[in-house]
Amino acid sequence: MRTLCIAAPALLLAYGLIRLIDGLDGVHGPGWAWTAGHVAFLGSSVLFGVLCWHLVRLAAPYGGVRRAVAGLGMVLGWFGALATSVMAGVDLVAGFAGDKERMGAVIDLVQSVPGVLPAVYQVGPSLLYVGLIVMVVALTPWRVPYWSPVLMAGTAIIPLSLDLIPVAAVCVWLALLPVAYQDADRLRTPR
Repeated sequence: MRTLCIAAPALLLAYGLIRLIDGLDGVHGPGWAWTAGHVAFLGSSVLFGVLCWHLVRLAAPYGGVRRAVAGLGMVLGWFGALATSVMAGVDLVAGFAGDKERMGAVIDLVQSVPGVLPAVYQVGPSLLYVGLIVMVVALTPWRVPYWSPVLMAGTAIIPLSLDLIPVAAVCVWLALLPVAYQDADRLRTPR
């Protein structure tokens, strides 16, 4: 659990920072930074999906409503993790197309498939963060303090600008610290 709570936001932070470096010349991709960033992004998405499973398990001892809320969060989180994984995968493949023009053509081709643009590039990725917020709310105040959902809501800044991904990653990391560093006995039994 500790590893997931630290590694998932760390990989998101890495993606955000590499993305900023990649854009210093005014262009994002293709190249080493595009590839490295999207590998980190893909890894983050997968780890967040696994983390959703563990977070919902933490809510189980607290009764039906909290368990149901956490379960809803897990489902939303899994859809979001799937969408971000697909997006990262498409962007990785597009990055190998050779140049910016061909990369854009690959992404445009994928996005032209009906339903892909909203599901994978617009609404879908947000569901990951909405799901995490819902699960953290379900764990408040038993497993996390009241400030954890507030920090987790910091992910809402990502749609404002992708340049804010590093800030959102730090918010997620701070929000998950109480879960990451609880001792094993407290994680096994409800308070």
